[in-house]
This record gives sequence, C-alpha cells and structure tokens, in this order.
Amino acid sequence: MGVFTLVASDDAWPLTLYALPGDYNLQFLDHVIGHPKVCWVGCANELNAAYAADGYARVSGVGALLTTFGVGELSAINGIAGSFAEYVPVLHIVGAPCRGAQRRGELMHHTLGDGDFQHFYRMQQAVTTASAILDEQNACYEIDRVLRMMLSERRPGYLMLPADVAKQPATPPNDIMSVPLSEPENSVIEAFRYHARERLLDSPRVALLADFLALRFGLQPVLQRWMVETPMAHATLLMGKGLFDERHPAFVGTYSAGASSDYVRQAIEDADTIMCVGTQFVDTLTAGFTQQLPLDRTIDVQPHASRIGSHWFNIPMEQAVTTLRELCLEMSFSLPPERPPIRHVQVEKGPLTQENFWHTVQQFLKPDDIILVDQGTAAFGAAALSLPCGAEVLVQPLWGSIGYALPAAFGAQTACPDRRVILIIGDGAAQLTIQELGSMLRDGQSPVILLLNNDGYTVERAIHGANQRYNDIAAWSWTSVPQAFSRECQAECWRVKQAVQLDEVLARLSHPQRLSLIEVVLPKADLPELLRTVTRALESRNGG
Repeated sequence: MGVFTLVASDDAWPLTLYALPGDYNLQFLDHVIGHPKVCWVGCANELNAAYAADGYARVSGVGALLTTFGVGELSAINGIAGSFAEYVPVLHIVGAPCRGAQRRGELMHHTLGDGDFQHFYRMQQAVTTASAILDEQNACYEIDRVLRMMLSERRPGYLMLPADVAKQPATPPNDIMSVPLSEPENSVIEAFRYHARERLLDSPRVALLADFLALRFGLQPVLQRWMVETPMAHATLLMGKGLFDERHPAFVGTYSAGASSDYVRQAIEDADTIMCVGTQFVDTLTAGFTQQLPLDRTIDVQPHASRIGSHWFNIPMEQAVTTLRELCLEMSFSLPPERPPIRHVQVEKGPLTQENFWHTVQQFLKPDDIILVDQGTAAFGAAALSLPCGAEVLVQPLWGSIGYALPAAFGAQTACPDRRVILIIGDGAAQLTIQELGSMLRDGQSPVILLLNNDGYTVERAIHGANQRYNDIAAWSWTSVPQAFSRECQAECWRVKQAVQLDEVLARLSHPQRLSLIEVVLPKADLPELLRTVTRALESRNGG
C-alpha cells in the first residue's frame, strides 16, 4: 500500500489535491489517481494551484497541493507564503529526484546544478510550520508529525517525497488522527480568570473586536452564541468579515481604525474594556495603524496566549474565550451605543461608479454566499458590505498578492459546489491568474465573476504615479476571454457601463447555471472611500 495512503486515509482529510504533473511526481500521481477517495484537480500552473488549495482550505478547513521539485515548488511558494502569513493549513507535497541521484550529487534537471538537493527544502522552511524529507523508514512518523503541526498551528506543512520512495509500501494508520490540545496549568487558568474578572468588574461598557484568527481556530460558533447571550457592541476587521451574524442588532460593522465611521469607532474604541480575539492590526486594515486601543483597556486573545493589560498568560484561545464568556454571563454591562438612524442616500443610477456598484452588489447578496474579493478596490469596497446570514468573505489583505482571488474562487467552488461563489476582481489582478478560468470551465463551475475594468492598477495610481505608464496594463477584450479558454465554452458574458445594466444582469444570476463573467466598466481614478484613506496613509509611510 503506497505512502499516499497515509495522507488520505483519515475520513476528515480533504479529498481534493491540486496538482501539476512533473516527472519527479508522476509515479506518486498514479497512486493519487488510483485512490478511491481522492480527487486530483489539475491547475494551469503551480502558483494558481497554491492559491486554489488556499481557497479550498479557507472554506473546508484544510487543503493540499502537489508540485514537482524546484521549478514547480518555487512557482508555488508565493501562494504558500500567503497561507503561512494568514494562517491557512495547506499541505505542500513535492515530488523529488530519487535518493540515489541525490546521494551521488548528480546534475539533475530542475536543480541549481551544484549537487545540493536541499536548497529548496531550506527555502520552504521559512513559510511552513513543519517539514520533512520522506523515506520508507521515517514516512509513517514524519507524515503524521507534519500533519499534526499543520493542523494545530493552522499553517502550511511540507513533505518532500523522492520518486523511488513514493513506490515503497507503507502501513496505513488504524485510527483517525487527533490533534492534541494544549492543556494549561490550572493556576494559569485561575490567574487569567481572576485578572479578567477584575478588569470586567471595572468596566460599565465592554466591546468585542474579533478577527480572522478566531475563524481559523474554529471559534465562530462559540463567539456567535456569546453575542446572543451577552449583547455588546461587536465588530470584525476586514480579514474576519463573516465571523459574526452581521444582521445582529449589536453588530456595529467592519472596524477600520481611524478610517471607520464615527459610530463604529466609538462603539469599539470608547468601551471601558475591548476584548480583542484573534486580531492582527495590519497597516492596510487600520489606515496605517490608526487604531486607538490602549493596553490598559484591552484583553488580547491570541492562539496560544492572552494578554490582560500588560500581563500575558499561556492559555489557548478557546480556553480564554470560554472563560471570558462565562465571566460575562455572570455580570451585567451597559447596552451598546444606539445605532444612528439609517440615512437613505439616493444613489445615482447613471454611469457606473464605485458607489453605485457596491450599492448594487449589496442588493445582490444572499445567505450562504461565498464572496472572494481581490486586494485592490474590490477588497476595500467589500469592507462596507453588510453580509446576509451565513455569507462569508475571502480576502488576502495581509499577504496582499494580487490575482489570488481568482484561483482561490476555483478552490472554494470545488469545496462548496452547492454554494454561490461571487468573485470580484480588478482587471490588473485578473491578468496575473486568468488561466484558471479554463479550469473552472473544464469542471463545469458556475461562479459569478464581476471583473472591475478601471483601466490599470488603480490602487497604485492612488498611492503614487497616477499618470505613470507603469500603472497601465494591456487592454483585453474581457468578454471574449472565456471562449479562448474552452472550445465548448458554456459561459455567459456581459459588458456593462450603466448601473441599471448591472442591475438587470445580476437579476438573472440568483441561481447561476454556468460561469457568468460581467465586465464592469468603472472610472479610472474612482476609489471606495475607505481605500482613499488607506492609500494616503500608505503613501505617507512609504515616503518615510
């Protein structure tokens, strides 16, 4: 029984492996193709495969990809680095030259020609939480070790599999893999509880700011129950959008630090104690670190430790959240600040702008949608959306690799074929990874793709060089692209310039039956208001 059985035998393991063939992994791919429970999904290139595995993992819990040695794995490393930065567990399996060739230092293809076969292994260690070079003696132990570390840390793992090792027999595990939970000392738990109680007793009003790490470490259900039990102002940053039920009366919106509305900022920052759960204050999410959350008024809950004031406690995130929830149930707090009355602003329905585009998208959203927004005007416009129940946003603002969202949408749709996937991506970003449109068409997927054509790199124009030609891109005929990627293209395409046209097209896509691409023509220099604030901060910081 082949080595691959070890990574596919657990029923909880993903049954999709994104891959590209290369001569060092072909023997292994035979095992993959022959496995009754594993689905091999080919991608157009290794970078896209890494992005697709990341998108798959964000909605299913974990992802995997397979590349060949050197050229393939280095093409994928940018995507793996994004998964590492944003805590997405993706297993990267690399087919490598046979051990004999490696021992002899032969000048093999896909190497640097110096006989050192561990250059790329060392490179990968910076962006993976655990890694191993497999042989028939260590495979059973090392595969399990890497998987456990990957799942417990929610970060990528790496396995180098020499071509001859892939053919060796191995014994599959009998038991489902379990990830051991960290058990803090009782004295640490009690100390945390004591200090948290003292902090909360002295706080007439509390607020909760939670973000993406709470999602990654599986705390969404307990946080949502907590907000039902103890009404308090609560919010996420953009990375955690979808963590809460955004229709809850005490959900105040997306917190963007100094770029937030007065209501959102005051509801969070003016609380006597702000409980921050799984937050990371990235420059692009905080308008250049403009958050006002002083140490003495915050409880900071991170995956493996929590802070109250200036004191840290080695306590896992779930234990800390459970403790805070129990304490809040024992106490009473002031009600959240009253939401200001909604001002019904008349949105012009003429030529498309960022304002009427996002207004139209808001009306289009349905419960359980998966919305992928690429880093750019799409990500910052999406921050103002109010999500229906069960909808979630996939975005990559920390790593910020443009083009990510298109192959990630391919991965998300593979993981959730019965949910509607909406991809919003700029023209510049789409040109980087458009090849995966062919994979979507090949697999009969039906995402709704809103391609924002604002004639180039609009974010970069806003930061610096508005009229410089380095921010220009080639003008593509976007509505013709799907036909170029499939001889039997079933896609529907539209080009819209007016808000009423976009309304009419989206009205037809409540239950899309095929891939739908809408080219949305927008003014070249138009920005969502949040992005306008962020780009000013970035330009200032980049200038020193």
